[in-house]
Amino acid sequence: MRRRALAGAAAVLLALAAAAAVWYLRLRHAERDIRGSPTVEFVPKPPRPPRLPGVAWPMYGHDAERLRVAEGSSLAPPFRRVWTFRARSLVEFPPAVGYGRLFVANNDGTLFAVDAKTGRRLWSYRSRRCQAMSPALGAHTVYATFLNRPPCNASGGDGTLVALAERTGKVRWRRRIGPSESSPLLHDGLVYVGDWNGDVSAYAARTGRRRWTFHAGGRVKDGLAYAGGRVFFGAYDSHVYALDARTGRLVWRASAQPRLGNRGTFYATPAVAYGRVYIGSTDGKMYSFGAASGRLRWSQSTGGYVYSSAAVWRRRVLAGSYDGSFYCFDAATGDVRWRFRANGPISGSPTVLAGRVYFSTLRGRTYALDARTGRPLWSFPDGKYSPVVADRDRVYLTGYTRVYGLERRR
Repeated sequence: MRRRALAGAAAVLLALAAAAAVWYLRLRHAERDIRGSPTVEFVPKPPRPPRLPGVAWPMYGHDAERLRVAEGSSLAPPFRRVWTFRARSLVEFPPAVGYGRLFVANNDGTLFAVDAKTGRRLWSYRSRRCQAMSPALGAHTVYATFLNRPPCNASGGDGTLVALAERTGKVRWRRRIGPSESSPLLHDGLVYVGDWNGDVSAYAARTGRRRWTFHAGGRVKDGLAYAGGRVFFGAYDSHVYALDARTGRLVWRASAQPRLGNRGTFYATPAVAYGRVYIGSTDGKMYSFGAASGRLRWSQSTGGYVYSSAAVWRRRVLAGSYDGSFYCFDAATGDVRWRFRANGPISGSPTVLAGRVYFSTLRGRTYALDARTGRPLWSFPDGKYSPVVADRDRVYLTGYTRVYGLERRR
C-alpha cells in the first residue's frame, strides 16, 4: 500500500511538473518579441499636423499625435547659451512655446511665463500643489494639470485642471479632477486629460465644461495622443486604450504581453503615426499596436523600463531605456536600427530637430545624436528628463532646475 501511495504521489508530482513546464513554455512563448510587417496596418506617409499661428511648440510632444519632431527646423549644434532661467525646484517636463514666451512649471507647482528672447520671468501662477507635466498652449490660453497637495509622493487627494490667460496668468476657469500628471492634449476645441483615479475626461477649451469621462482600470499618468478621430493612452492596468474623441466611447483595448511576474504597465505617452500606436512599457518593451484595430503589430525588448515617450521620424521610432541605452527602432517591423550607450538610465523623452535627436540621462547629461545613424554630435552638462523644445530662433533646454535659451553658434 505504501509503495502504491508513493508511486501515486510521484505520478502526481510528475504531472504537476509537466503542467508547470508547459505553462512556463507557453508564457515564455507569449512574451517573446514580435516582429512586425511592413505592409499590415502600416501607412508609409504620416499626416502633417496643423499649426496654430504664433505657437511654435504647443504641447508635450509638439503636436496632437505626440511625434516630438519640429519639421522644417534648421537649428543644429554647436550652441551658445544666451540666457538661463532659474525655476527654483525640479523641472521634470519641458515648456510649451508660443507668442514669444515659454510656459514651464516646476515640481513645487508654480507655472511661469518666461520671455523667450531674454529669459526674464513675466508672470507666475502658484497652485500650491505638486506638479509633473508640460502645459498646453491654445489660442492665448495656457492649460495645466496639477497633482495633490504636498507631500508630493502622497496618495489620495484631488488635483486640478486650470486654464490661464497667456498674457497675464489670470485664471479663466478651474476644474477639480483626480491628482493628475497627464500633460494636457488640446485638439479641436477640447482639452483631454487623465488622472490617478483612472478617469480620462474631455473638457471644452473655452468654458471648461466637461463633455465626457471614461474610467480605465488603473491610474492614467501619461498624456493622451490624438489621430483619426480617436484618443489613445496607456494605463497602470497594463492596457492601452483607444476612445472616440467626441464621445469617450471605447473603441478598443489592448494589453501588454504576458510575462513571468506582473505584466508591464504604461507610463509613457503614446505617439501615433503610420497607422500605428507606439508606446513603451515598464516590462522593458516598446510596443506597436494598430491604431484602427488595437492588434499587437510588434514588440521589441530593451534591458530596462521604457518610461521614455517615443519620437517618430522618417520611419524611425526613437526612445530611451532604463538600461542606459537609446534605441532607434524600425517603425514598421520593430527591428533595432541602431543603439547608443549613454552614461546612465534614460527616463525622459527625446526630440528631433534638423535630423538630430536630443535626450537626457538621469546622470545629468543631454546628448545630440545623428537620428539616422546614432553617431554622437554634441552634449550639454545638464538635463535629466525631457530636455529640448524649440522655436524658429532658439533651442530651449530643460535642466534639473533651470531652463537654458540656446542659439546656434556662428
